[in-house]
Amino acid sequence: MNNHIGNAELSLLAGRLHENLPFSSPITLKIVRDAVSGDFPAVFESDPARELLSYWSNTGFKTAFPLQITSIENDADRVACLHAFLQVNFTGPNLEISPEDLIPSSGTSPPLDGGVLNRLAISELSYGGEPAYHLMKKAAFLRIAQLIFDLKYAHLTSVPWWVLRVTTIHQQILGEPVGLPDSFFTQGRLLLEQGLLHHTLGNDRSAAQLFVRAARALGLEYELTGAMGKRTKFQENDISQLVLLAQSRRREEGDGDLKDGVFPNQDSLPEEIPLNDDTLLEQTQFTSSTSAPLSSTNPLAHLDPAAQPPLHPLDQCILLALCLNVRNTQPQHGLTTEQMAPYVARVLSHPRNWSVYSMALLLRSRLESTRSRTVERSTFQLQALIDQMPTSDSTLSDRLLKWEMERELAIRYLSLGVVRSAMEIFERLEMWEEVVKCWQSMERPEKGIVIVRDLLEGRKEEADIVLARGKAATEPRRERMDTAREAKLWCLLGDLEPETCLEHYTKAWEISNHTSGRAARSLGGFFFARNEFTKAIPRLREAVAINPLLSRTWFILGCACLREERWLDARDAFARCVAIDEDDGESWNNLASVYLRMGAASSRLLLTEDGGIEEGTNSDVTTKSDRIPFENAMLAFRALKQGLKFSYDNWRMWQNYMIVCLEVGELAEACRALGRVVEELSEKEGEASLDLDVLERLVDAVVRGRHSLLPRVMDLFVRIILPRISSSARVFRAYARLLIWQDRWGDALEAHMDAYRCSVVSDEKVETDLGQWRLAVDEVLDLVDILRNIGPRVGADGDQSNHPSEKRVNWQFQARSVVRTFMGRTKGSFGEEAEWEKLTAVLQDIKSA
Repeated sequence: MNNHIGNAELSLLAGRLHENLPFSSPITLKIVRDAVSGDFPAVFESDPARELLSYWSNTGFKTAFPLQITSIENDADRVACLHAFLQVNFTGPNLEISPEDLIPSSGTSPPLDGGVLNRLAISELSYGGEPAYHLMKKAAFLRIAQLIFDLKYAHLTSVPWWVLRVTTIHQQILGEPVGLPDSFFTQGRLLLEQGLLHHTLGNDRSAAQLFVRAARALGLEYELTGAMGKRTKFQENDISQLVLLAQSRRREEGDGDLKDGVFPNQDSLPEEIPLNDDTLLEQTQFTSSTSAPLSSTNPLAHLDPAAQPPLHPLDQCILLALCLNVRNTQPQHGLTTEQMAPYVARVLSHPRNWSVYSMALLLRSRLESTRSRTVERSTFQLQALIDQMPTSDSTLSDRLLKWEMERELAIRYLSLGVVRSAMEIFERLEMWEEVVKCWQSMERPEKGIVIVRDLLEGRKEEADIVLARGKAATEPRRERMDTAREAKLWCLLGDLEPETCLEHYTKAWEISNHTSGRAARSLGGFFFARNEFTKAIPRLREAVAINPLLSRTWFILGCACLREERWLDARDAFARCVAIDEDDGESWNNLASVYLRMGAASSRLLLTEDGGIEEGTNSDVTTKSDRIPFENAMLAFRALKQGLKFSYDNWRMWQNYMIVCLEVGELAEACRALGRVVEELSEKEGEASLDLDVLERLVDAVVRGRHSLLPRVMDLFVRIILPRISSSARVFRAYARLLIWQDRWGDALEAHMDAYRCSVVSDEKVETDLGQWRLAVDEVLDLVDILRNIGPRVGADGDQSNHPSEKRVNWQFQARSVVRTFMGRTKGSFGEEAEWEKLTAVLQDIKSA
C-alpha cells in the first residue's frame, strides 16, 4: 500500500493528522485534512463524495448504494468521505450542512425532504425489534455510513475498524442492545474499541479481557498497589492508601501510534467541581516517595505516587475503560468502587485531551454518586459537564453526545428523589417511558396515561415530527411515527392500564408486524403472571428470537418451561441466561434444579415448586425414574458451585448445594455449605437452621474412615455450630461421637453431659407428663451407661483430651448424682411406676461398683 494512503487511514482513525502526511498532496489527502479538521462542506463537495451520493434512490436507504459501485473496490481516493459521514452524525452540534443538501436530485424527482429522510433513516436504524432513539439529528449520516461500510473494499485496510465503530454507535442509539452474530468479532486501538462494543452489549467479562489485551499491545504498564498517605483533613498518621502506578511506553518517530500532540489549553478544559468537604481531602496526599511494598522485579517501583509522569491519551482511555465494568450497586462485579477510584484519579492528574478528561470526570461522578459525602459534588459535576458541552465552534475531537449525559443526570436526580427535575429532563429528551415512571413514583399514573394516549392519537407530537412538517406545509396533517416506536408506546400504555393490557400488547405486536421485541416480552410476561405457561412460552420464544441479549426474558422462559416440565427447553433457557450474565446466581440455581429434574429422584432429593431442593425418603418421591443419573447430579453440583460465587449470601442456594454435594460424594463441600447455612440463618432460626441429618452423615463419614474430612468437620463444630447452637442434644451427641473416635474421652464425656442437659430431662413436663417422664428415664439410663463405659478411660493412658493425665474422673459419683437428682424431682408423681424400679436398681448397682 502507498505510504501516504496508509498514513491517511491512520489520521482518519485517530482524528489527528499524521506527522508524515505531506502538506502538498493529491485529492485524497486533501479530503483527509478536511475531514480531520471538521470541514465537512469541503469533504462533500469533493468529486469522490459527489459520485458516491449521486447513486441515491428515493426508494429507501437499502437501495441507495447498489453493488454496481465497483470502482470503490479499486480506487482508494474515494475513502476520506466515509470518515466524514460518521463524524458528522456524532460530533457536530449546530452543523450547517444536512444530508438532503448533499444528495443530488434527478431532473424528474422533487428535492429530498429533510424530515422524511431523517425519519426514514431512524426507521431503518431500528434493529432486532428495538427502536432507534427518535430525536437523533441528521440520522441519515449514520445510515449512509453504515451502508457504505457494508460494501466490499480491496485496498482499504481500516474498513473492519470503521465497521466496528459504526456498529458500536448503532448499538448505543437502540432502546436495548441487540446481539450480533459471532462472525462479527474477528491492534491496541482496535482491541480497545472491540472491548467498548462488548461492554455496550453487556459482555463485561469479554470486554475486560480485551481492555487488558489493549494495554499489553500499547505497552502500558500499570499496577494497583499501596503507598503511605492521608485521605482526611484530621488524619495524623499516614496509613496505606490505594494508588495506581502507571507509565506509558516511549513513542518514537515513525511509531504506528500517533504521538501525544500538544497539551490542551487548561482554560478550555471542563470545570472540575471541588469537593468542599469538612473531612475528606480533595485528593489523597501521598507522603512516601515510592510505592509500598517495593519489589526489585517491579518495573514501576521507581515511580513516586505523588509525582507520576503524564500518560499518553490513548493509555488514559484504557485505564478508564477498565473501570466501565464496575456496577456500583453490586460490588462483586469487577473492581469495587474503592479499587476503581485510583484509575480515575490517575487520569485526572494530567489532563491531556478534552474528551478523555471529560469522561474521567463523568466516571468519578458516577463513583461518587453512592456516598453521602460526595453525592453533592457528583451531581454538580454532571451538571457542569452538560453546561460546558462544546458547540459548533469547538474542535471536532472535543464534541460529545449531550443527550446521553442529560439522561444520566435525570437518572441521578431520580435516585436522589428529585423527581420533578428528572422528569423535566426526560420530557425534553422525549424519553416517555421514564416520564411515565416519574409520574408513577409520584402516585399520579393517570398523568402518564394522558401523555401516552396523546402521543398515539396525535394530540401530542414529538419534536422530529413537528420539525419534519415545517412551516411551509399547505394543510394540517399528522405525520406517522415509525412502527417500532409506536409499538413501544402501545406496550407502555398496556403497562399503565392493566385491565386492558392484553389488548394493548396485542395491538403493539400486530402494528410492528411481529417484529417488536418489547411487545413479545410484554405478552409473554402477561401470560406468565397468570400461570398460562403454554401461552407464555411461544411469545417468550419470539421475544428471545428477536433480541437474544436480554437475560431476563430467557429467565422467564426457563421458568415457564420448568413449570410445564419441559426440562430440555428449561435447561437451554437457563444456560443462555448464564452465558449472557455469568454472575446470575439465580439462573445457576435454576439450571441445577433442571438438571436434577431431568433425571428425577427417588434418592434423598426432592424438588420444591420454587426450584429448591429438599431431603426426603424414597417413599416421598413420586417421580418416574428410579434415581438421578450421576452425570446430571454432577452438572447440578457444578452449576450451583459456579452460582455461589455470585450469590454467596443466598442461603437457599447453599442449602441446595449441600444436598447435591452429599449426592455426588463431595462431603468437604457439603460441610462448607452446612456451615454457610448456619451462619446465615442461626440468628433468626436457631436450631432449625441446622440440618441434623446432614451433620450426622458427615460424622458418620469421618468415623468410618474419611480421615481427610476430620479437620473440616471439627472446624464446623467448634467455629460455627457450637457457638451458635447450644440447646440441641443431637448436636452434642454427634460431637461426642467425633471426640470418641479421636480418643478424646474427657471431652467426649463432657459433650454427653451437655447433651443430657439439653434433652427432655430439662423439660418441666417430665414432672407431670408420664410420656415425657418415661423418655427422660431412658435418657438417664443411657447417660449412666456412657459414664460407666467412658468414665474409667478419662485421664488414663491414651486419653487425648486436654485433661491432665493425673486427673481422673469419679464417674460413679457423677452417675449417682444424675440418678438421685432425677428421682428426687419426680418421686412424688411417678414413684409407683414400673420404670421407677429400674432407676432404683441402677442406683444400687452404681453404689456397689
